[in-house]
Amino acid sequence: MSMQDPIADMFTRVRNAQQRLKPFVLCPKTNYKATILDVLAREGFINGYETVEMDGKPQLKIQLKYHDGQSVIHKISRVSKPSLPVYAAFDDMEPVCNGLGIRIISTSNGLMSDRELRALHADKKTKLGGEVVGEVL
Repeated sequence: MSMQDPIADMFTRVRNAQQRLKPFVLCPKTNYKATILDVLAREGFINGYETVEMDGKPQLKIQLKYHDGQSVIHKISRVSKPSLPVYAAFDDMEPVCNGLGIRIISTSNGLMSDRELRALHADKKTKLGGEVVGEVL
């Protein structure tokens, strides 16, 4: 049986592992997932990740981050689904929870957080939007 939404599956694995206070979680590797994890690592929501071989297949080993016994990620959710993509223009993107969270946006310049988009376009006239992959708080 094939997986319908691998990104939602990765988010669910992270959410479940953090509820059990696991130090890491494994999920099947794709380049798109690795790019999403790059954004989460840059924003400080995870400690990092690495690629490991399990039964001859590449897996992502995601190092989860905790502070005072609580997970750093309080909520992680998929916004855009394969059956219903959600797009947002730069002007329509408001900060998640007054800047405490981020949106992961797929733009023509690659995946980045809404914070990175605001910083990138603070002095430029061009303002990118894109598909909203997920939200992290």
